[in-house]
Amino acid sequence: MTTIQPQPTRHPILLLPGHWLGGWVWGEVAARLTELGHEVEPLTLPGLESADAAREAVTFADHVDYVATRIGSLGGRVVLVAHSGAGAVATAVADRMPGALARIVYVDSGPVGDGTVPRPELTAEDAELPFPGLDALAAHGVSVEGLGDDHRAELTARAVPHPAGACRQPVTLTDPHRHEVPTTVVCCSIPGSVMQELVASGEPMFAPLRELTDLTVRELPTGHWPMLSRPAELAELIGAEADRDDERDARPLSVHVP
Repeated sequence: MTTIQPQPTRHPILLLPGHWLGGWVWGEVAARLTELGHEVEPLTLPGLESADAAREAVTFADHVDYVATRIGSLGGRVVLVAHSGAGAVATAVADRMPGALARIVYVDSGPVGDGTVPRPELTAEDAELPFPGLDALAAHGVSVEGLGDDHRAELTARAVPHPAGACRQPVTLTDPHRHEVPTTVVCCSIPGSVMQELVASGEPMFAPLRELTDLTVRELPTGHWPMLSRPAELAELIGAEADRDDERDARPLSVHVP
């Protein structure tokens, strides 16, 4: 018997921003991950490139297609990180190509279930979902903890309307193998223990987490935008989760040699 020691390789890390945001919001996190030796790419989903971007015809399928195409072009498995509303996109990507994902990391986010409509209040006449402002979001329970004046000003200045077609359509999921993708949930706005209690209680919003076969819960106490409020810590957490899968892929293989 001969033992073959695979060479450890790090999976590329793709970073998906939440609603109204582009890849710019991951700037400090991406820089720290690069310092740690990771290959990392923040993505800007279609229709979110700028305030003037064409977004009227953009659909949820366009966002999923964009991410899936980018993953396919890399030629190997990736770690997919999704913040906030991008959790729906990451779930749909996992449904389409579960074997291409080494891990999903949901940042103050989580998987969704089949048939979920992210923003059911939007109608066919709505072309876009305007950024409501941080004060309005906070009034609806979105935590702005940890955001300094500079962060608040940057979010307000750089946020753009989200394509309505990308969040008013049902998420269609068909492949249960998505449940087998190793998953990490990073709890920022609520403690991990509270989230786990909600999962155990049968709270419908958290039902998709009960389907996962490999779930890790991490805590990074701060507000809803940890990539701004605690970027170094978030980068190191993401990097550590990615390295767990790199080490798994590099385990020795024992083979019989005639």
